Amino acid sequence: MVWRTSESGLWVRLCVLGLLVLALPGCQSFLPNFWSRVLTLSWDSYTHQYMTEQAILNVTMETLKNLPGHHHSGSENHASLGRGFWHAVGEVVRSNADMDFANYAKLDPVYHFDSERVDTAMEMLREFWNQTVLLVKAKEYQGARHSLGQLFHSLQDFYSHSNWVEMGQKGVYQHLLNPRAPAVPTASEEVATCAECHGFICKNNILKVMLNPNIPLLTTGYFSDYPIKPPGKCSHGGVLDSSRHQGAQGGINKDSTSPFFSPHHYLHAEAAKLATTATLTVLQELRNAVEPTTFLRLFSVRQPPALVFVIDTTGSMFEEISAARWRAYSIIQARRQESSYALPGTFLLVPFHDPQVGPVYETDDPEQFLRYLEDLTALGGGDEPEMCFTAIQLALTNSPPLSEIFVFTDASAKDHHLYNSVKALTLEKQSKVTFLLTEDTRRRMRKRRETLSPDRFSLYTSLASVSGGLTVFTSDKDIAKVSAIVQDSTTANKVTLLHVESDADSECSHSFQVDGSMGNVTLHLAGDLTDCTLHSPDGHSQPLLGSPGHLAELESLQGLYRVTLLPPIEQGQWHVTAKARGNVTFSVIGDSSLDFLYYFATEANETHPGLSRVEGSPIAGEPVFLVLAVTGLSPAQKVSFSHVALMGSGGEHLQNVTLNSTSTWWSSEQELVGRIAVVPREPFCVHLFGRDGHGSILERVSSEMIHPTHVQIQVLSSSRLVPGHTSSVAFEVWNHGPARSFSLSAEDDHGYLSPSGPYSFHIGERASFSREVVLKTPHKAAAGEAVTLTLMVRARDSVDANYAVVHLTVIPQDKDTSPPSCSAVRVEEACPTGEQCPLGNWSVSLAVKDRGHSGLVAVQLSRGEGTLLLFHHHLGSHHGPREGHHGRRVIEGSPREAQGLGRDRMVVGEPPLNVTSWVGGRPVRLGYVSACCAPTAELVVWDRAGNSRRCHLVSSRQQRAIQDQPARSKASRQQPAHSCQALSLVMLLSSLLATGIHWICHRGQSVCDCLIDRPYRASSLH
Repeated sequence: MVWRTSESGLWVRLCVLGLLVLALPGCQSFLPNFWSRVLTLSWDSYTHQYMTEQAILNVTMETLKNLPGHHHSGSENHASLGRGFWHAVGEVVRSNADMDFANYAKLDPVYHFDSERVDTAMEMLREFWNQTVLLVKAKEYQGARHSLGQLFHSLQDFYSHSNWVEMGQKGVYQHLLNPRAPAVPTASEEVATCAECHGFICKNNILKVMLNPNIPLLTTGYFSDYPIKPPGKCSHGGVLDSSRHQGAQGGINKDSTSPFFSPHHYLHAEAAKLATTATLTVLQELRNAVEPTTFLRLFSVRQPPALVFVIDTTGSMFEEISAARWRAYSIIQARRQESSYALPGTFLLVPFHDPQVGPVYETDDPEQFLRYLEDLTALGGGDEPEMCFTAIQLALTNSPPLSEIFVFTDASAKDHHLYNSVKALTLEKQSKVTFLLTEDTRRRMRKRRETLSPDRFSLYTSLASVSGGLTVFTSDKDIAKVSAIVQDSTTANKVTLLHVESDADSECSHSFQVDGSMGNVTLHLAGDLTDCTLHSPDGHSQPLLGSPGHLAELESLQGLYRVTLLPPIEQGQWHVTAKARGNVTFSVIGDSSLDFLYYFATEANETHPGLSRVEGSPIAGEPVFLVLAVTGLSPAQKVSFSHVALMGSGGEHLQNVTLNSTSTWWSSEQELVGRIAVVPREPFCVHLFGRDGHGSILERVSSEMIHPTHVQIQVLSSSRLVPGHTSSVAFEVWNHGPARSFSLSAEDDHGYLSPSGPYSFHIGERASFSREVVLKTPHKAAAGEAVTLTLMVRARDSVDANYAVVHLTVIPQDKDTSPPSCSAVRVEEACPTGEQCPLGNWSVSLAVKDRGHSGLVAVQLSRGEGTLLLFHHHLGSHHGPREGHHGRRVIEGSPREAQGLGRDRMVVGEPPLNVTSWVGGRPVRLGYVSACCAPTAELVVWDRAGNSRRCHLVSSRQQRAIQDQPARSKASRQQPAHSCQALSLVMLLSSLLATGIHWICHRGQSVCDCLIDRPYRASSLH
């Protein structure tokens, strides 16, 4: 074994690593994703990510195999599922993992089947199922994937957190999703469920009464300090669970193969097998509920890229509409000759002028799409501008991710205020927007026409640049031929080899790599060239603007030069040099199934170790992880990837990022991860570099531009939409720069937002600002309707900006039978021992919310000697610096007291307080303070439907002092904590050395930055 550091330095780093693992905060579910195994050193653990990916892949292959007329070709089908498939799977996986990272879910026991909240968790699980089916049938596939990921997380957690496996059950618990299936009762609060266990490994600690084969009882482990674990109940367990010290000590979770994190680690494989089987069963039942072809569309299986047209229909657009019709017909005819598609794909048309926009014509029938185009008529005219961005916004919200959107117009945008919203949607969906702009000076259909100038279309050019598209300024005479760019870009397995922009009036030179997997290669040069030469890898050259040559064929059109490399295409590095009048964009695309997907992530250690996806753009100057997944490789292909290069918009190199594989030899997960030590301050795109089995260079480019920033917006909570009700979305804006002013705007695609913006506010240095927006769903809103909310924040003194996109769903207005819930935000105690208890006090901060749709109505303190405080969460709450992102200190600002209620606190004996007027369907924050001599309390909350919940509050330290004194005495005679930690550290280090894993621990890196030193050998992403 060869180490990268000296032996002494290695042991120091390993010791720190071990202590870091022991110090991680709570983890209360199957590990979220691949990085969790790195942090917990449990390399052979099954993660939520692995189980979800494998289940989707297996059911998808099974569905394809049984399609009429489909010819199954074994493992090769994995490579042919398409980039869109792996993007869809990634959405489900990340929605699953977000249950461990999102503020609204990570501490709520209901989402994780913790603390014996079995009945409530089952209700929620069935709601997820109903919502998923509703959205799939409504063709709202992105929302359905989000709901499906949430369902999978809770479903999988049941088998790890309950005693189902310990009962000896070999099949899944069908009652979880099927109320008609036989049910196993849950142990009541007064029934003890576990025996004491004082070690890391707990065997036979579940009481026999729970495992009685005739009358078994279900239980799930309690986690952390809230809700308080009654005496004799099982804990979740593991070094990260503080409740494991309360009687009965120990735990029952099976989240991992590590005894330090999972007391029942020896049953991990059995729990994971049942969780995977349950996931497979849900997918099979979903396929049966929505039909196989709809199921395949849900995961974008073997579909060609969506064909999305946004077309100006004013009277001057006759030639453009004709060109779009002809090009669509040509594309559809070509696709009919292609046998690799399982489904025809999505076709979408959005017509617009001023003031009319839409309707959205969406279909998966190519003939119907052609009929939509035939019905378009160029009528009217008048002065420009037109409602172009409104139309693009509709196209983005209705088209699948990774779409190519083509805009035909000859007018500038009237609705330029929507630019930031459209830009955010483009980046969130990773879609490209290409503009085909025309002008014919002979026409006088529009008033006050001007010569076509890029200045009038600067927002178009900016959006195309950010998304990785093109802006082509052409003429009516050439538009039909220029539209060939649509067909070039929307064939299957199209990859980008180069995408750069060059400044005006400058000579430029760029290169791109052609590898052995590449088919057709096409260059699109948008601009006005005066000279251009193509150089092959063997040194030959061809002036493209001169006579025809042997390297490539040129089609020169106004605003676009379309260059096609002639076969046989030589492998290696090609160069193109050019001179131009004005700006020019170089785009090189080719045919290959080998491509990649990526996202940015930060290390999440608050409650679950893992990597949490970054919302919006990454923070400039801060560290961040880059996670990549390679798609389209068959098992026979041997490929290794070494690094990515972060490249500026002009092709300038900014920095390299070393990649390491997160896969293990017993796992089929194929992901790459790299750590960007300092995110560049300049915009950049991602270039992936590697080599094939013959040692030849591979290169792929993601053409969208990432704009690092110093401001961040995070969604804290969101509600489902119910017809006739109001809902809210709470969020927090973080300023990572100096104190300054910001503006915030919000847009939704259905007009449900209450008039409440734009907002202006000031945020201090490295501080935050909380706010919420309210949506009013009309009574006529249809169940299954998807609403896209876009939040944008921008600094007033700089270009710093960021965004968050929230996907909301309208649910049926069924009878609300779900009671409210209580969850602890913070528990604090300052309790002396013995008779001095009157000198101290304890407090708990609670978040109370309604799980149904009727909203909270009243709260009352029913038991306790303390005081219940009611806080009104003001829409503009400021928070100072805090320990959260990137190691800053946390100091929460105090919420404002409830206003206009007559009272803001209550004690036992006072009548219930009506909170309808100020809660407005949102969660309410409560606080309770009491002397240490009164360690228990109870409050009752009601919703408008009459459902109620009794929330029990207990000072855990005082409860143990009164009820568990013998256990405390016994614990005091045990080894000191540091001895136990030392023993644990030794065991951790032994386990680490036994795995034979190589760690890269470069000088100056933190231990969290150590990555597995093993090059990525990719076969297929499955």
